[in-house]
Amino acid sequence: MSQPIEPGRDPEFLEPGDDERPTRVRYGVLLFLALMTFVLYLDRTCIGQAAPLIQSELKLSKWDWSIVLNAFALSYALFEIPAGRWGDRFGSRGVLARIVVWWSVFTALTGTAGGLMVLVFIRFLFGAGEAGALPNAARVIREWYPDSSRARAQGLVSAAMLLGGALAPKASQYLMDLIGWRWTFGAFALCGVAWAIAFYVWFRDDPATHPSTNEAERRLIRGKVHPDRHDTRAHGPIPWRQVGASRNIWLLSALIALSSGMYELFSQWYPSYLQKARGASGDVSGTLSTLVLGAGAVATVFGGWLSDTLVRRTGSHRWGRTAQAVVGYVLAAGGILASLHIDSTDLAAYCVMTSAFGVQLALPCWWASATRISGRHVGALFGLMNMFGSVGRIAANSWVGYLVDWREKHGFTGRAVWDPAFYGFAVAALAGMVLWALVDPRHVIEDHEKADPGPADPELA
Repeated sequence: MSQPIEPGRDPEFLEPGDDERPTRVRYGVLLFLALMTFVLYLDRTCIGQAAPLIQSELKLSKWDWSIVLNAFALSYALFEIPAGRWGDRFGSRGVLARIVVWWSVFTALTGTAGGLMVLVFIRFLFGAGEAGALPNAARVIREWYPDSSRARAQGLVSAAMLLGGALAPKASQYLMDLIGWRWTFGAFALCGVAWAIAFYVWFRDDPATHPSTNEAERRLIRGKVHPDRHDTRAHGPIPWRQVGASRNIWLLSALIALSSGMYELFSQWYPSYLQKARGASGDVSGTLSTLVLGAGAVATVFGGWLSDTLVRRTGSHRWGRTAQAVVGYVLAAGGILASLHIDSTDLAAYCVMTSAFGVQLALPCWWASATRISGRHVGALFGLMNMFGSVGRIAANSWVGYLVDWREKHGFTGRAVWDPAFYGFAVAALAGMVLWALVDPRHVIEDHEKADPGPADPELA
C-alpha cells in the first residue's frame, strides 16, 4: 500500500519503496515539450524581426500590420477550447502531432504572401494551428508529473518557448541576410515537421503504456497520493456552472491577457521600435531584442524552481504560487517606465529586459495554477483561460498600431511617435500586480461524479 507523503516532502525525490529505481522517461517527455514550444515561439516570433522588410515590400502601414498580427490572435482564441478539448477526449499524442504539422505548413506559406489580405488569411490559419499546443502541453505535464514538481516542469517548457522567441530575432536577421525573408519562413517550418514525426513515433499519452517506463516511475508520477489519478474513463461534460462561478478562472484569464499583451510588445513591436524610434540597425535591434526575450526565458526557469520551493517550504499553494508573481509585475512596470527616461539605447533595453524578466517570472505560477484548478478538464479549461491571451494580443497590437500611425500623421517623429504607447503597458503591469494578489489556486473545478483535487493542501485540511 502506498504511504502518504510527509509534509514538506517532494514525491520527485521519494524512494519508490523497493530496489527498483524509477526510469526517466518523464524527462524525455519534458524534452519533447520543450522542443515543441521552442519551435512554436521561433515560428511565431520571427515575423517581428521581418516586419520592417515585409511592410516596406508589401506597402503596409502600422495599422495594416496590427491587422496581420490580430488575425493570428483571433484564430488562436477561437480554436483554443476545441483543440484543448480534443486532447482531453482523444489524447494529446495525435492532436499535438497534427497541430505542429499544421502550423509549420502555414509558417512556410507566410513567405509566399503578396499582399495584405493574403497575409492576413495565412496568419489566421497559422494561429488556428498553434491554438491547441499549450493546452495539450499542460495536459501532458499533468499526466506525466506530480503536482509538487509541475511548476519546475512547466517553467522549463516555458523557458524553451521563450528561448525560441529570444533567438528568433537574431536567427531571423541572419537568415534574411542570407536567403531573404520569404525563404526564411520556409526554413523555420522544417523544424516543426521533424518534431511532429519524432514525437508521434515515441510518445504515449499514458505513462503506464509507454514501453520504457517501469512501475517505480509510474508510482512516482502518481505522486503516491492519488493512485486513481489516471482514470481512463471518458470525460464527462465540463461543469460550466462551476467554471462561470470561479473567481480564479476569470482572474487567470485576465492575467494571461495582460501577460500576452506585454509579450506582444517585446516580441512583435520592440524590434521595430529600436529601428524606427532609436535608430538601431537591424543587427543591433536583433541582438537587443534577443536579450530582452532571453531575460524572460531565464525568468521562467528561475520562477518555476522558486514557486515549487515556496510551496514546499511554506505549505501554501496560494502564496507559494502568487507572491513572486506580484513582485514580478512590480518589476515589469518599473522597467518599462525607467526605459522611457533613458537616452542610451543599450541602457533602455536593459530596463526593458528587467520588465520582460518580471512578466515571465509569473508565467510558471500561471501554468501551475491554471493546471491545478482545471482538474480533469485541463485541456479545455486551460484552453479557455489561455484563449484570453489573444484578447491581450489584439488589444496590444491595436493600441500600438493605431497610436503610432496617429502620431506619425500628426507630425511627431522618432521616439515621440513610439514612447507614449509604452505607458499603456506600464499601467497593464500595475493591474497585473493587483490581480495576482487576488488569485487563490487551491480551489479545483470538479466533476459532479468525480473530484480530482490533486495532492492534499495543508491550508485546507
